[in-house]
Amino acid sequence: MRNLITLLLLIGTVTIRAQVKLDLKNFSTKNGAKAAVHDQLLRVQWPVAKGEIGQIILNLENNKPLFNSIGLVQAGTTKEIVKNVDPVFLLTIGKRDLVSQNGWNIFFDKVPLKPHQSFKVDLTKKEAAVSSAGTRTTIKISEVIAQDFKGWIEITLYNGSRLLNVAAVMSTPNDSTAVVYDAGLAGKEKLWDQISWADVYDGMQALSVDLRDTAKNEAVKYRTVIGETKAGSIAVFPPPHQYFYPLDEAFNLRFTWHGSSYRKMIDGYGIGIRQDLYGDNRYVPWFNAPPGTQQRFNFFCWLSTASPSVTLNEVKMFTHNDTYVPLSAYKTMSSHFHNEFIMKVVLAGKPVPDTPNFIKVFNNLGIDIVHLGEFHYTAHPKGPDEQRLQELHALFQQCRRLSSNKFLLLPGEEPNNFLGGHWLELFPKPVYWIMSRNEGTPFVTEHPQYGKVYHIGNAAEMAELLKRENGLAWTAHPRTKGSVGYPDEYRDEAFFKSDRFLGAAWKAMPADLSQPRLGKRVLDLLDDMNNWGLPKKVLAEADLFSIEPENEMYAHLNVNYLKLKDLPSFKKGWQNVVDVLQKGRFFSTTGEVLIPSFTVNNKEAGDTATLGKKEKAVISFDLQWTFPLSFAEIISGDGTKVYRDKISLDETLPFGKKNIHRPLDLSNRKWVRLEVWDIAANGAFTQTVWLK
Repeated sequence: MRNLITLLLLIGTVTIRAQVKLDLKNFSTKNGAKAAVHDQLLRVQWPVAKGEIGQIILNLENNKPLFNSIGLVQAGTTKEIVKNVDPVFLLTIGKRDLVSQNGWNIFFDKVPLKPHQSFKVDLTKKEAAVSSAGTRTTIKISEVIAQDFKGWIEITLYNGSRLLNVAAVMSTPNDSTAVVYDAGLAGKEKLWDQISWADVYDGMQALSVDLRDTAKNEAVKYRTVIGETKAGSIAVFPPPHQYFYPLDEAFNLRFTWHGSSYRKMIDGYGIGIRQDLYGDNRYVPWFNAPPGTQQRFNFFCWLSTASPSVTLNEVKMFTHNDTYVPLSAYKTMSSHFHNEFIMKVVLAGKPVPDTPNFIKVFNNLGIDIVHLGEFHYTAHPKGPDEQRLQELHALFQQCRRLSSNKFLLLPGEEPNNFLGGHWLELFPKPVYWIMSRNEGTPFVTEHPQYGKVYHIGNAAEMAELLKRENGLAWTAHPRTKGSVGYPDEYRDEAFFKSDRFLGAAWKAMPADLSQPRLGKRVLDLLDDMNNWGLPKKVLAEADLFSIEPENEMYAHLNVNYLKLKDLPSFKKGWQNVVDVLQKGRFFSTTGEVLIPSFTVNNKEAGDTATLGKKEKAVISFDLQWTFPLSFAEIISGDGTKVYRDKISLDETLPFGKKNIHRPLDLSNRKWVRLEVWDIAANGAFTQTVWLK
């Protein structure tokens, strides 16, 4: 009888006792996965490594834990890591302000200060389906409901890995909705012997499970909490960047939980991930949830037969231990930090440490070059002149002192004067300038201590300063925050058309869990600027304030890989950094996906490639990744429309390298660029290759 049921699974649909319809039409064993059903239990196995198989057994009977068992089969022996456990989700639903600013691109929203309500996501097992795509196997179980949100549970298994993703995929018909979610695994019996995590200073912590312990929110490093049994460990963690909606501060807000009766809404004892509803108590926008969009409230599980410390080390590999790894012929650069070290410490008369915390943080992250955004509403950009010059001098001195042959700290500001909206500047050396010019004051004066000083009174003079000193400017957080409407409103201005105006900066803002990529707002802007016919660039920006070791920095960060063989010295200046940015010789990434090379007819980003009249263009790129990849997208335009050629990468395994060589008809196109995204919405994008 069991063989008959297994055969039925392979050829169609089975109605299990209690009327749960199981659809196997889109399931295949070609990728090595197997599925079998007996009574109410659906067993799915997937290949993990030689001699090792991952296994989940799902109970399709209502009022029973969904996961009857989660484990590994090694050399024919089953090691059951956890049993009788449910995936749990809490959805908090609030109201999005779509009126006062810029619709769904809003950042200046304070959702938790408006009416909101939390709901437990309830599962009623009505239908189930197993499907295959590349090296992935997906199980869908419906229906889940939380207020007006409806959808299904989706469990995805990844060949070549002990990784699985658990999601509540849900949508709402309601407009103007913002959400956050908590999630995890919970059960009414004792599931684990011990709970472990790394504290914010990277020390392993553990406690024995007592079902009487009320749930506690825990500040951890690496966003991971681990449940240990005699058979092994299961780690629960979120997508490392996607789960963190944009904030000004990267505070560690206790993003994990463990214990009984979490928020008095979850039955039993569990472990999981969480969000603080009030964020950093500044602007707290949560996630967008436009009507009809399929929001993926998801988390990852990692299975291991090893100790919690070894398990955590395995999880950390997906984010390179929360660092940006070295890449031959490249240097990493991160931009836009309002740390205010000068005004809050150096000029405030406080002790100046030999190595401030923020330098230690950047060094530990593997960032080679940091571009600051000092004096953000804290200093005297318009004078008095002597005070302004003293502040700049202190900034230059500290950047020089804190730079070394392995780390370059670049002075920078977010001036927000003259041009419109918010913008940043970068000069290739220290430049003294004042953001005002009184009547009768020359454009350039000579100071007895500081030398040449510029006095700027309007946009034309700012453009002239950038030209004379080989500097760059670009729009900060375009089309949102203080740059709503920009750079669109000055796209026809001479300063914007100049090669000294780089373009704009990218950050994952706003956040939308239905999107398979991050930062769509600025990626769309890059396409628009390309179609405007202007060779503009987009670099990644952090736009963060305090930088401390206990912060959750990595989740909120991104980085630019600049094509630089050697790190310039502060003393000799950093013109080559400016040149690489201006030429577009870099790619930007969250860190998990790297694009070491990208060419079109052997021309790299920033160059112009010549297209043959009849021949297809040859697009070639190299990739490196940690999480299994989802897709690559070759994006091009003709000056009016944007075209997308999507390449499915669902055959990829975790931790890989690959060269992709793709002929593509780019007739009548004027430009082309590349994006690559993985299963956790981590990704990377290149600058543009122009076509003729």
